[in-house]
Amino acid sequence: MAIRLATRGSALALAQARAVGELLGGAELVEAGADSTEIGDKARFVRGVERALLEGEAEIGVHSAKDLPSDAAEGLEIAGVPAREVATDAWVGTGTSLAKVPEGAQVGTSSLRRRSQLLARRPDLEVVGLRGNVDTRLRRLAEGEVDGIVLATAGLRRLGREQEIAFELPIEEMTPAAGQGALALQARADDPESAAAAEAITDPDALVELTAERAAIATLDASCATPVGVHAGHDESGDLLIFGFIGLPDGSEWVRDRLVADPGSPAAAGHELAERLLSAGGGELLERAEAMT
Repeated sequence: MAIRLATRGSALALAQARAVGELLGGAELVEAGADSTEIGDKARFVRGVERALLEGEAEIGVHSAKDLPSDAAEGLEIAGVPAREVATDAWVGTGTSLAKVPEGAQVGTSSLRRRSQLLARRPDLEVVGLRGNVDTRLRRLAEGEVDGIVLATAGLRRLGREQEIAFELPIEEMTPAAGQGALALQARADDPESAAAAEAITDPDALVELTAERAAIATLDASCATPVGVHAGHDESGDLLIFGFIGLPDGSEWVRDRLVADPGSPAAAGHELAERLLSAGGGELLERAEAMT
């Protein structure tokens, strides 16, 4: 019997689940509804996928890793992390770089992380809230509601919409969300067969990077109400290079750091980066950011 993959029903989520199914050599997709007991769109859909696993409707849950909170449902574990897509953020709209975006341009994003980093570099921009799936945001841009939008490069590529990208924002300029570009495969802790299938399609580098990023976020105790970015990647020598950002929603104050670490101890590296950010004033910024939102 084919493995059943639990996924949310958006176009992007289904594209991601189909890609995982191909890696597994075939799978059945099970669209999981949102959990009405959860607050927040991401939490509702994450818990919906987790509920499908716990109730035996599917064997493996497919998540965008950046949406998966640190507190996974009891009885579930991250069993696999396939090869990662590009983790950067992409600008769609007028301009060839952030410096060349027209002065005072309206930028659409619902992400506090993106808002903070955009305004840190370009305080003249007018950042407006823009929600909806990728197609909805692209349509609202085409209709002239805003001059530009910022989306995850990975999502555009997985949907075959990479031609929409005007330019990618460098990691040092726009540090991505932890887990951006990566998929996290969940399985029940009492289902070693499904966990082994997820582990078999795991990319070692992607697993190391995600482990470091999630450790940093756990140490920061950051929430979606705080502008935080963490990204880990491998440099040319094979070392782990981790970037971190904490800021205020209006971009007026922020701290950044980067750390070169041993890829053999990713959790410790993520923890160290987070502690460095906190000691540099990031802890106070997190408290103030929470109060502002």
